[in-house]
Amino acid sequence: MMEIRVLRYFLAIIKEGGITQAANSLHLTQPTISRQIKELEEELGKQLFIRHKKGQIELTQEGLLLQNRAEEIIAMVDKTENDFRYLTDIIEGDVYIGGAESHIFRHIAIIAKQLQEKYPNVRYHLSSGNAEDITSLLDKGLLDFALIVHPRQLPHYHYQKLPSQDIWGVILPTTDPLAQKDSITLEDIQHLPLILSRQALTKTQSDNQLVNWLGDLNQLNIITTFNLSYNALFMVEEGLGYLIGFDQLTYNPNLTFRPLEPLLTSDHYLVWKKDKVFSAAAQLFLEKLQG
Repeated sequence: MMEIRVLRYFLAIIKEGGITQAANSLHLTQPTISRQIKELEEELGKQLFIRHKKGQIELTQEGLLLQNRAEEIIAMVDKTENDFRYLTDIIEGDVYIGGAESHIFRHIAIIAKQLQEKYPNVRYHLSSGNAEDITSLLDKGLLDFALIVHPRQLPHYHYQKLPSQDIWGVILPTTDPLAQKDSITLEDIQHLPLILSRQALTKTQSDNQLVNWLGDLNQLNIITTFNLSYNALFMVEEGLGYLIGFDQLTYNPNLTFRPLEPLLTSDHYLVWKKDKVFSAAAQLFLEKLQG
């Protein structure tokens, strides 16, 4: 049976770039690490590393698969240990929150700041990603809460609506002629190069406001898709296309935002699993949110 200790050795080899380096970082001998990895490979019946000259290593396909699984397992073990470590009368510990890039996170920050004044030993760990990535982490127990747009798609979760909305629009260079308009219609951008979230393109029209607004995607000139908007904004700045996304995603003085017409907004919700047993810190955060 795989041991957590050996999985940590395995990940250390990947992080340090070799068995010798991992042994040094873990203050163990190289033969000890090598023996443990050999036994792990024998247990799995798969080769995890390709050994090259001068101690260099390369992950096999099976090694890559185990890396993904091991990282999830170790993260879950560490989170569980932290949750139990802080089961005391003194409220302290960790709160794990994930969500897409949005100014709605400011509401999370306000609550965290209010709690910090009374509970300075509560720490927050933020993860950014699209709804699919974030809800996957939520399902695996690696997050306490997720900030998403469509709670009706998540029947196994509790949720609470947050008090503000995101506005959909186009992010474009300030020098672009369309920047002179107060709002952007579909006709304005129908034949222009567009930069869109992959999540927006994979959702069905029944549960996606943006797809409903855009209509037939096959009639659009989509030149770039993205997961998170930060890197995509460089494409906009260089004049490659027009990014359709939420307001307040950029503070770049060379870029500006114009809302869609007709106006399109999205509510945001904080969701959590119905069977979730919270740490004291996470429970405190939820009570403050609901209060």
